[in-house]
Amino acid sequence: MNLFKKLVIPVCILAASEPGYAQEGDKLPGNTALPSSKEVLQAIAQSGAGNFAYTVEDYFSRPKQSGFKFSPDGNYFSYREKDDKGKRHVYVKNTKTGEVKKVIEEGAELVREYGWINNKRLMYVKDKGGNENFQLFAVDLDGKNDLALTPFDNVKVNVLEELKEQPDFMIISMNKDNKQIFEPYKINVNTGALTKLYENKDLESPISGYIFDKDGNLRGYRKQQNGTDYVLYYRTSENAPFEEVVKTSWKDNFNLLDFDYTTADPHDAYISSNLESNTNEIILYDLKNKKTIRKIYSNKTFDVGGLSTSRKRGYEVDYYQYEGEKSHIEPVSKTFKKWHALFEKEFKGYDYNIVDITDNEDKMLVYVGSDKLYGKYYLYDVTANSVKLMLDLMPKLKEQDMAEMRPIRFTSRDGLEIYGYLTIPKGAAKNKKVPLIVNPHGGPYGPRDSWGFNPESQLFASRGYATLQINYRGSGGYGKSFLLAGNKQIGRNMLNDLEDGVAFVKKMDFIDADKIAIYGGSYGGLATLGSLVKTPDLYTCGVDYVGVSNLYTFFKSFPPYWKPYLGQVYEQWYNPESEEDKKIMTAVSPALNIDKIKRPLFVVQGANDPRVNIDESDQVVSGLRAKGLDVPYMVKYNEGHGFSHEENRIELYKTMLGFFSKHLK
Repeated sequence: MNLFKKLVIPVCILAASEPGYAQEGDKLPGNTALPSSKEVLQAIAQSGAGNFAYTVEDYFSRPKQSGFKFSPDGNYFSYREKDDKGKRHVYVKNTKTGEVKKVIEEGAELVREYGWINNKRLMYVKDKGGNENFQLFAVDLDGKNDLALTPFDNVKVNVLEELKEQPDFMIISMNKDNKQIFEPYKINVNTGALTKLYENKDLESPISGYIFDKDGNLRGYRKQQNGTDYVLYYRTSENAPFEEVVKTSWKDNFNLLDFDYTTADPHDAYISSNLESNTNEIILYDLKNKKTIRKIYSNKTFDVGGLSTSRKRGYEVDYYQYEGEKSHIEPVSKTFKKWHALFEKEFKGYDYNIVDITDNEDKMLVYVGSDKLYGKYYLYDVTANSVKLMLDLMPKLKEQDMAEMRPIRFTSRDGLEIYGYLTIPKGAAKNKKVPLIVNPHGGPYGPRDSWGFNPESQLFASRGYATLQINYRGSGGYGKSFLLAGNKQIGRNMLNDLEDGVAFVKKMDFIDADKIAIYGGSYGGLATLGSLVKTPDLYTCGVDYVGVSNLYTFFKSFPPYWKPYLGQVYEQWYNPESEEDKKIMTAVSPALNIDKIKRPLFVVQGANDPRVNIDESDQVVSGLRAKGLDVPYMVKYNEGHGFSHEENRIELYKTMLGFFSKHLK
């Protein structure tokens, strides 16, 4: 199980993330005269104060313990535990003796993720100043030999492969030699010694992804052409040349999921493809002869998300997975069918996810949740065939008090079927109508909202607000035609989908049509601002959280490693070199249409955001204040693209609730 493997999808550049800490002594970003004072923000937060069953802290304090993982052999058990200062350290427990040791201490820089490399060593990831240039560290299970494996400034590392058969090594990629492109390295996790495995030299047509097998052999790569096309190259042996297998545009999908190690033919691979279908399907493909062997699994409506195999049982397929209105698992192997039947019976009415399993498959960690359950960890002892509750992550949040997250679907004004979710506060009825908060997700292209526990919508429901989440055109998971329907529709049909969703839920007769707010983060922030420009009479107020406001300045602020994808961005978003597109860009850039915004707005920004520069928020705040509007502006100088420090998140939601209370009550 690769705990850190990242798939970089540049078209999803505005999905939320959690960058971190501003370096002391650095010049503060943005116009430091613009953020509202602490006193002003506290006064707004006070407007939302009251006697409620649950506090903001109940929803947004981190769990006391979380992040449970087994060592590969199951002899040790690791987890994160929060101290009284909100720092989440990593501890390791000996499952035989019960001895516990702190092995990773979280300091000013947050530990973004951690995991086991082998039975003796763990890895973890941090960045600096919220720049998302992640560095890789490793430490022994007793906390000794803590080593920065990639101590390079302004370099971003991705973990590509864990090498089970070579436990002292991993394969990573870094933009160490050129900030625009990534190259693969084999790294010794004990010493940090690096061996470059391939050179990515063609800056005009760079390699965007590498394909390694389980033994660490470079078998292929995906190369960009013209910024919009991708060519998959493959070699049949280490000494053979790389040859073109298939060429696609960014509009198509042909991605290798894994090699099929159950066959004697080393060139057979599982591919996620939509070349012969509208939705992503899994096919078995012969890379040597460049032909499909057979189609394996598909769904007519939803993209198939992937598959899981068992290393212990010779890499047989355990299950396929896709996400429809809810998550769906299709069991395949005899062993997994048995497990699945047990979990379906044990956790009836809930979603389950196997988050970790020992190499010997004798112990499993199972995460169980729902729209009303934050989450519980269970231990499944395979040998004893017993399931035991380990931890309720948020025991204060009682299921019976939580709101229903109802899957919905409707037809847009131009005939598209749109899916989404409506979280309904308890007591909402025809004679007790409730305000509505429209909450567009980030991305915009590729991500989607999902069914499950959402602390934001549950918090809003606890204060009497319904929350509408629409998977507007361009969202992922619904097939190629739906994704492409979002092309060049930012500020246009994408916003129409939100408006059509509002019209749909208003017919349910428990929504107060005069009290509708819109709030979104990242692209959702752009959608919030755009909606206040496009339909100023529909929404009562808005909250813009790390959102884009000006497409011209946004494109110019891209980090170097996004530059190779500009061709694709220009085809999906808008092209500033096209006179026709420039007219649209001007029309849909909220900062250039300040005069049309007349509703109350609360703006929130992480100062170190590498994706959406603070200038995007500064432009909106300064422009609206210049026309006499009072715009509260929260800026945190130790945050980036989304708040990740617990105290900042709690302050944010207290202030947001106060803002909504002022304008929706």
